[in-house]
Amino acid sequence: MLHRYSEIFRTLLLAADLGLVALSWCVAYWLRFHVFTPEQDWNPDSYLYGLGLVSAVSFWNFRARGLYEPRRIGSLVREAWEVTGALAVTVVVVLAVDALARTFLARTMIAAFGVLSVVSVVGFRLTGRALLRSARRRGYNLRYVLVVGAGETAAGTIASIHAHPEAGLRVLGILTNDLTLHGRSIEGVRIVGDYAAVKSTLGRDRIDQVIVALPRNDGDHLEKILADLEDEYVTVRLIPDLMHVMTLRSSVEELDGLPVINLRESPLVGWAAIQKRAFDVGVVGLGMLVAAPVMGAIALAIRLTSGRPILYRQERMGLDGRVFDCLKFRTMRMDAEVESGPVWTVEDDPRRTPLGAFLRRSNLDELPQLWNVLRGDMSLVGPRPERPIFIERFRREIPGYMLRHKAKAGLTGWAQVHGWRGNTSLDERIEHDIYYIQNWSLGLDIRILAMTLWRAFSRNAY
Repeated sequence: MLHRYSEIFRTLLLAADLGLVALSWCVAYWLRFHVFTPEQDWNPDSYLYGLGLVSAVSFWNFRARGLYEPRRIGSLVREAWEVTGALAVTVVVVLAVDALARTFLARTMIAAFGVLSVVSVVGFRLTGRALLRSARRRGYNLRYVLVVGAGETAAGTIASIHAHPEAGLRVLGILTNDLTLHGRSIEGVRIVGDYAAVKSTLGRDRIDQVIVALPRNDGDHLEKILADLEDEYVTVRLIPDLMHVMTLRSSVEELDGLPVINLRESPLVGWAAIQKRAFDVGVVGLGMLVAAPVMGAIALAIRLTSGRPILYRQERMGLDGRVFDCLKFRTMRMDAEVESGPVWTVEDDPRRTPLGAFLRRSNLDELPQLWNVLRGDMSLVGPRPERPIFIERFRREIPGYMLRHKAKAGLTGWAQVHGWRGNTSLDERIEHDIYYIQNWSLGLDIRILAMTLWRAFSRNAY
């Protein structure tokens, strides 16, 4: 069976990785003591012990990170990152042991080892994966798949497999109890029988994996299907039909041995949140220095033309539903909402002061929100915050509205740079906000900031 040969492949890959780690250590030693600064080594035995240490620690780190598990659909970038992380830990352990043992290994040699090991192991793996995926695209080293189920989840699964031929998976057939579909095909794959035909199909065709992707209405068949697969050699993968409830990034983790499916997980947690916060603080720190003279001039102009207060505080809702005071330069009369109550600003709003009309058109009224970003109430980029009194109505009328609060509110956002601000479609705005949360990256933040500066929010700003 094909899966039996994978154990040989993993063993050879492990041996190659450790061989490259050992070779990198030896080359680093040669470069340090025979090329760059030739000198008599005071304790060559220490480096021999170091060779054993880096090999053992690398072996443990590689296996602990799952670098020898099947990765037919895995990301090459992620694999490179995991290898780099494992070797970085190896370098740290070597430095710690060296400090405790007082062997005084050359730091330049350890640094050279770190660079050489990462370049060699990552280069070897990426080259090997690229060659293997190229071979799979040409029909070599394939795994054959049977899909059980014919709903949207199954169709999406098959489409994903077809979109990644480098994974080496080929769907041979589909099983479903929907009689109206028999004799037809889904995503170019023919339906070969019903759920009761699982065992006979495995006995007739060469199948390596069974993907169970039942529609919700067929959930009661799952136990019988899994029972039929208990004494088979094939790999069984279960894809639950949760597309109707997955609205943000989803993931699977383990809680004391129990699988847990996260349906609404924000990507802005952990190191991603730290990275975004560091970016915000760095950019806003510089931005406030540049904007300080402009803000001072605006404050003086407001004081002279319409008196105090200069700043206007308004309750807005941010991350996880927390309410904060959003700061703006005051652009309206003091009694602006006495008669109307809380309402959205409209074009040519009569409540604006003459200076306020200019500030709102140019968006200079929002400069004080740099302080909100510095305090952590907001981020440079994210869904624009809304007033709680409006949110109570929106959350009832617009499905998924509250999902936008899974990220910090922003000075600008994906919706705003596409023109969805002010009195425009809320549905479009929510769709853009959710897209931003699902696809967040620091690169996307930089792109949005660049688009903001280019367009200067000239549309729909009153």
